[in-house]
Amino acid sequence: MYSDKVMDHFTNPRNVGEIPDADGIGKVGNPQCGDVMWLYIKVKDDIITDIKFKTFGCGAAIATSSMITELAKGKTVEEAKVISRGDVANALEGLPPQKLHCSNLAADALREAIKDYEAKKATKG
Repeated sequence: MYSDKVMDHFTNPRNVGEIPDADGIGKVGNPQCGDVMWLYIKVKDDIITDIKFKTFGCGAAIATSSMITELAKGKTVEEAKVISRGDVANALEGLPPQKLHCSNLAADALREAIKDYEAKKATKG
């Protein structure tokens, strides 16, 4: 049912945790399945230098959270903005159709964290 890559990111998730002084925080949830994700980013010179997540959800939600951190780390904010749901699913070598919404959550959480970062940056002037 799940690819080896999904199982690896589920059993050995990367970048788990919080960043207390995060530059941006994204929180998303899916009421239908109960998954909730928090994504924290640190940005320096427009590069995502650190990214962590906390996810309450199924194995696919944890795997997609882990993968989005790998895809975004080291990218510019603009590059990270265009990481799509499909990019997450493809990087995990596919997800079962009933679990594709999990990749949506991971991509949405990243976009929310970037939106929060940009809003904070704009208020600082």
